[in-house]
Parts: sequence; structure tokens; C-alpha cells
Amino acid sequence: MKLTRLVVLSLFSVFLFSCVSQKKYKNAQALAQAKYDSLNGIYAKLQGDLKACTDQNSENAAKRASLEAQIDALNKQINYLKENNTQALRQLQDLSVISSSQAESIKKSLDNIGAKDSYIQDLQSALARKDSLNMALVMNLKGAIGNLDDKDINIKVDKGVVYIDISDKLLFKSGSFTVTSKAKEVLGKVATVLKAQPDIEFMVEGHTDNVSFSNGVLADNWDLSVKRATSVVRILQDEYKLDPAHMAAAGRSEYKPVADNSTAEGRAANRRTRIVILPQLDQFFKLLERKK
Repeated sequence: MKLTRLVVLSLFSVFLFSCVSQKKYKNAQALAQAKYDSLNGIYAKLQGDLKACTDQNSENAAKRASLEAQIDALNKQINYLKENNTQALRQLQDLSVISSSQAESIKKSLDNIGAKDSYIQDLQSALARKDSLNMALVMNLKGAIGNLDDKDINIKVDKGVVYIDISDKLLFKSGSFTVTSKAKEVLGKVATVLKAQPDIEFMVEGHTDNVSFSNGVLADNWDLSVKRATSVVRILQDEYKLDPAHMAAAGRSEYKPVADNSTAEGRAANRRTRIVILPQLDQFFKLLERKK
């Protein structure tokens, strides 16, 4: 009996010891795993820090290279400026020994440049004034003539010259160079504006289409265009007392068309009498003389 109890107690002790050792083993294993996980996290963090440091070093290296390039460029600019400054000083030293005649020549050249600049400004002012006068003349003519059909009369400025185009259907009958009574009314309004500016000179031009024309008096379109121009000039001189010394008459025949002669409308536009306000070039010649 005692032997049996002893055996039982011995087996129980072995079993108990075995259970306790297994528990300690599991606890130790759990602690080791936790320690491993902790160390592994630290390792991963250190790896990340190392990569960030490496990237930062690369970025710093790039910035350093950029700054060194900028410094190199600035040094080149400084050297260039120093060289130019030295050259300028040499030129000033050379200028200090020029002769009095050379200095006078330089002064005259500078004076000429200033005079030419002033002359150009005077010309520009004169042209601007001329353009203003031309526009005022156009507005006065349009105001005096009133609301006539644009197809019958057209007033414009082209390249600084004022043109008054009057349709021949308003001035003459077909193939005639006798001014109609209706046309005299229009010419009277134009004459009133022109007479208010006695310095104005103008030319009356006759124009035809390309349809051949002749009769017992007129040989061709040249004759017709000239006779129509002189008829208008006589009206302006005799009936409206414009100074004949300020007028000229010319025939252009069919050779200055403003439209296509292949259509009836084009031929009608080409049959016209044009009054050209002549530019007063003497004003510009006087300006040139003053600047010589």
C-alpha cells in the first residue's frame, strides 16, 4: 500500500513538473516573439530613416550643384563687367587726348542729330495739322452739300488729299458737256466752302467709261473728259467767282477707272467729275528752307 502511494505521488510530481515547464516555455516563447516584433519594428523604422537621409543627401547634393552653377555664372558676369569697365576706362583715357578739332567735330555731329530730330518733329506736326485741316474741310463740304445720295457725290481723304467725286448723271446729260441746272446748285455749295479758304488750289478732272464716243465736235473720250472739266471750271469762275489762278482743268478719259467697265453700274461709277484739293507743298518747302 505504501509502495502504491509512493508510486502515485511520484507520477503526480512528474506530471506537475511537466505542466509547469510547458507553461513557462509558452510564456518565454510569447515574450521572445514580442521582443522580436519590437526589434523588427525598430529595424524597419531605422531603414526608413536611412532612406530619408539618403534622399535628403541627394537633394542637398543637387541644390549644391545648382548653387555652384549659379555662383560660376555670377563670377563670369563679374569678370565680364570688370573687363568692360577696364575697356571703358581706356576709351575715356583715349578721349581725353583727342584734339580740339576732333572734339568740335563730335559736337557738330551731336548738334546735327538734335537738329534733325527737331526737324522731324516739325514735319510730323505740320502733317498732323494738314490732316486736321483736311478733315475739317471734308466735314464742311459734307455739311454744305447735305443729304445727297452717296452714288451721286462722294467726298473722301486719300493719302492726305481731299477728293470730291460727282457723278456725271448729276452734272451732264449723256454725251454732253453742258452743265445741268441741278448740277449748278451742287457746284454752288462746293464753291461756297472752297471760297471760304482762298489759299486752297484745286484741279477739276473729267473721267469717262470705256465706251467709245465721238460726234461732230468731240473726237473721242479724251475730248469729252476735257470739255466736261473745263465746263465745270467756267461755272466755278464765272458764276461763283472762284479765283481762276487757283484752278486747273484736266481730262483723264477712260484711263483712271474706279470700277469695272464690264457692268452698267461700273461704267456709271467711272463717268464722273472729280475735284482734287491740291496739297500745298510750298508750306513744306518753306519748312525745309528754315532748317537748312
